[in-house]
Amino acid sequence: MIDKTNFIEDNPLTKRLIETLKRHPKRIVFTEGEDIRVLRAAEILVRLEAIVPILLGDKDKIIALAEEHGVNRQFIKILDPAKADDLPLFCSMLQKIERYRGKIVDDPVELISRPHNFAAMMVQYGQADGIIAGNQSSPSVIYRSLIHFISPLPSKPKLFGAVAMTAPGLEHFGRDGILLLADCGVNPKPSIKELAGIAIETGKLAHHILGRTPRIAMLSHSTHGSMPTKSSKRVAAATALAKEIVKREFLELEIDGEVQADVALDMLAAEQRFTDKKALQPADVLVFPNLDSANIAYKLLKHTANVNSYGQLIMGLTRHAAQLPLTASVDSIVGTAALVGSESIKYRELYPDGETH
Repeated sequence: MIDKTNFIEDNPLTKRLIETLKRHPKRIVFTEGEDIRVLRAAEILVRLEAIVPILLGDKDKIIALAEEHGVNRQFIKILDPAKADDLPLFCSMLQKIERYRGKIVDDPVELISRPHNFAAMMVQYGQADGIIAGNQSSPSVIYRSLIHFISPLPSKPKLFGAVAMTAPGLEHFGRDGILLLADCGVNPKPSIKELAGIAIETGKLAHHILGRTPRIAMLSHSTHGSMPTKSSKRVAAATALAKEIVKREFLELEIDGEVQADVALDMLAAEQRFTDKKALQPADVLVFPNLDSANIAYKLLKHTANVNSYGQLIMGLTRHAAQLPLTASVDSIVGTAALVGSESIKYRELYPDGETH
């Protein structure tokens, strides 16, 4: 039997998420099911009674892989997109969508039979609640499917990635040992408006996970004008815009910027800069000025500081998905699936009829 203790009791993030999902289990589709890591993660999620896993791929290969490694397949659904009952329905839907766009699909069966496209159609049309992908494919393949087949959220920033991290015993790692980082995977240089939107949406994610008002730090090499460069002024402008949105929409978020990373996380450093005691709470969310800085920080933490990484969540869509790294561990897959499932609970609460506008 697989020991599930490490996934729940010793992790502040997965413990919260699994407890919630036990009350509201969600259907998560894994686009690359012919992977022993995915099978082991699915077995754990079933045992935890948190997720109903749907694995896409060659059914015979997945069953053989499970038997070879002694994985219990009970309550794990396996689908081959090319042989699925829903394939004709999804093809018909695709043709209608493309005709509306003024396009013709030459071979809808071939297109929808691709696992990432099939998974996107599943969540868009209510056959699943979220997608986990990337353990055997490149991010660009995933993003193309999501953008093409899933509706974007109205009036929100374009696609961006958010990573959740936990670090048992590590100092200066958020108030609860949990940090969210954005945008770690999509936009090379977000505009001022996009940076503000990334801060707001990642803050909402943190609020949902933590169950309290999170603090969002808009990171820069400067703190409140200490080094007034073009890049720091851009972050300061994004901060001002994000604060306007918080005030206008009555959101329970605290946003500060522009601030340096040590000021955001280390309260001794913050004491040298702030008189406002609210600022002396460590940040829960770190919003980076560009993709280079975000991705470098994320990878450094993951590979040198014994940090657990989950996601990245692909934000800005009406349905929920996450892109795994090729090196994802079973623990990371379990936590990422729980994160996607938890976000789908929030979506159902906000839009019980599936409406977004």
